[in-house]
Amino acid sequence: MTTDNQNTIRYTLNELPGLIQQLMPLLQQHKVLALHGELGAGKTTFTAALCRYLNVRETPDSPTFSLINQYTFDDKDGQEQIIYHTDWYRLRDEEEARMAGIEDMLAEEYAWCIVEWSENARGLLPENTLHLYFKLDQLPGSRVLTVHQMAV
Repeated sequence: MTTDNQNTIRYTLNELPGLIQQLMPLLQQHKVLALHGELGAGKTTFTAALCRYLNVRETPDSPTFSLINQYTFDDKDGQEQIIYHTDWYRLRDEEEARMAGIEDMLAEEYAWCIVEWSENARGLLPENTLHLYFKLDQLPGSRVLTVHQMAV
């Protein structure tokens, strides 16, 4: 795993657990994580690794057809926490997202929201969203992650 000074990290799938551990202090500062990248870039794989790190009770899966998956885990104090994993790929626009109840999910004070394909309803994301940009790397089996606290 290599990091440059522009919040860009190159990693392999084997290094993903270490990457999650490295990012946890930053991830915990944000209620909403927007994951960007083409199909197959690693968004759902990252979410599954994060869920494993947090010891969620359920098996993480892609929410492409269900729109929202809900996972639960206990925090360090033993309090149950919720993660909403949502995929906006099939949403046409912000109005359709509102009709699906996305605003209610984003407004939940004590839940994490992980959003794939947020570009389809970008205006619904709160200001404090952490944006993670995933790309396939030129090296086989490697990915590049760029982290931004504001959308670029």
